[in-house]
Amino acid sequence: MTKVLRFTTDISNVELPVELAYPHQYTPHKVAKIAASELQRYLEKQNNFTHDFDLKNKEGTSFGKMFGVLVVKDQNHNIGYLAAFSGKIATSSIYSKFVPPVYDIHAPDTIYRKKEAEIEAITRQLKVLQSDRKYLEIKHTFIHKRLEFDTLLHQETQKIKYRRGQRRKNGTIDNQKNINEEFYLREYEVYLNSQLAAVKSKYNEYQEILKKLTEKRKQISNAIQNKIFEEYYFINAKGQRKNLLSLFQNNTNHIAAGTGDCCAPKLFQYAFVNKLHPIAMAEFWWGAPLSGAIRKHRNFYPACKTKCQPILEFMLQGLRVANNPLFPLITETKPLEILYEDSFVLAINKPINYLSIPGKETDVSVQSQLLQQFPKEKSLKLIHRLDMATSGVLLIAKNKETHKALQKQFIAKTIKKRYVAILNGSLSENNGTIDLPLRVDLGDRPKQLVCYSSGKKAVTTWEIIERKHGTTRVYFYPITGRTHQLRVHAAHYLGLDTPILGDVLYGSANERLFLHAESLQFVHPVTGKETHITAEVPF
Repeated sequence: MTKVLRFTTDISNVELPVELAYPHQYTPHKVAKIAASELQRYLEKQNNFTHDFDLKNKEGTSFGKMFGVLVVKDQNHNIGYLAAFSGKIATSSIYSKFVPPVYDIHAPDTIYRKKEAEIEAITRQLKVLQSDRKYLEIKHTFIHKRLEFDTLLHQETQKIKYRRGQRRKNGTIDNQKNINEEFYLREYEVYLNSQLAAVKSKYNEYQEILKKLTEKRKQISNAIQNKIFEEYYFINAKGQRKNLLSLFQNNTNHIAAGTGDCCAPKLFQYAFVNKLHPIAMAEFWWGAPLSGAIRKHRNFYPACKTKCQPILEFMLQGLRVANNPLFPLITETKPLEILYEDSFVLAINKPINYLSIPGKETDVSVQSQLLQQFPKEKSLKLIHRLDMATSGVLLIAKNKETHKALQKQFIAKTIKKRYVAILNGSLSENNGTIDLPLRVDLGDRPKQLVCYSSGKKAVTTWEIIERKHGTTRVYFYPITGRTHQLRVHAAHYLGLDTPILGDVLYGSANERLFLHAESLQFVHPVTGKETHITAEVPF
């Protein structure tokens, strides 16, 4: 059955793009938005599968899902579109309206299905052993006896420490008595361990069995995973084939879970297998937001980089694809406005779309340009950084001593920073504090996500300047300085739930990211004077 869906909307007057958009940084073309809108109408009414997308904000009863469309042309020049979803819906990855997965691990003849029973048998063995009454009794006895004996040894140690303290206080230090007490403690510890030995031996026997079963299951799982990577083939526009192992080369240990199951690889794989020519694509989030990453219902998002970029770089070979629109921006040298300068400190007004330090794709940056602009200043070093898309005050030290002194002020959080931003929406409150810990999104770098288990503390205070035409101008005062802190705190539903205007990572594109580091206040490391530097807000 063909998966090409015919437009119900008249697209005869829509001018089709001449090249495919760069998949990791783009605004969907009008024809792709029309296809996405038709798919969304289907999702609102469909009864082909059951999945609670939590559209009524019941908070945590279920979760949203990424969907994608790819507008295609067949060999007879008929225009239609394909639809896909990331991963699985409910317990299945195959539904009639959507393209199939690139590699279905649950198909009967896959290595996963062949080894599935073996893994399940080991898992059952582990569960039986871990719930065995005799094992639980031995475990309980061992843990409680060890705790009891540790307490007894600690008590004896404290008694001896007390007696020694008293002797010291009275001036009657006796080295022989100290040696005897040390000998007594060692003997007492040996005695306690001997009392624990029998039950410890039985407990360790069980633990060794559990360890061997767990290791065996892990070895089988790793072997299955590597075999899957070998069998997981992708096709490109030229008809060439490559598997996951070759696409990620030596990074097999870092192939993220779910790699290859995102919308874009599924859509292009089906198109190339069925001789369809891709025209335009769009991916959107449908349903409740994630607890960590920023996803908003109906919003469009580009293909992720960590999982999808190596795959799509291969799959799109042979197609006419637009260049990364950011590349010409980040490779263009821009003049640096000097805001403040003395013999020790330099402050500039960083332009938008300019890296603070050299990146993977270009050496052009504030740091490299400063070295050219101030050739005699060999020790220039940035004290902090601003996001590429953020403009404003950037502080630089002219020597190591100044750098070290100013860094201490940043670490102590005594440096005062104020940002101005325009939010893409209207806030109801006038001020507040956001406390959401952040860490890098390992599956979609460089994005950050909220994570209470392993995130670093991130705190921002804010206040409204004005509300105007459905937007809100605010002051941000970051207490900490995490990557993308203000952007995530603005966009996340547990923060302001209102992204910064023009934020292509956490909101939607505009002429620029409307975020500017307006002022920075610090104690001069040499003069000791309070120094206040400002950069006029350009919007």
